[in-house]
Amino acid sequence: MQENQSAWFKSSYSAQNGDCAEARRRADGGMDLRDSKDTSSPGLTFDGSDWTAFTAAVREGAFETR
Repeated sequence: MQENQSAWFKSSYSAQNGDCAEARRRADGGMDLRDSKDTSSPGLTFDGSDWTAFTAAVREGAFETR
């Protein structure tokens, strides 16, 4: 685990039915993501450049289904 990580916070896009994602900022500019219902299971880890590329792809609609 990397030092200087922020505390876990719930995503503002999480559903009100308990289906929630949590995130924390990493010191390298990346993000860690996990399921708030099962915090002991492995989550996703993005370094700074991967997080930037991922969020840019989301903004461009790369993952939209029609």
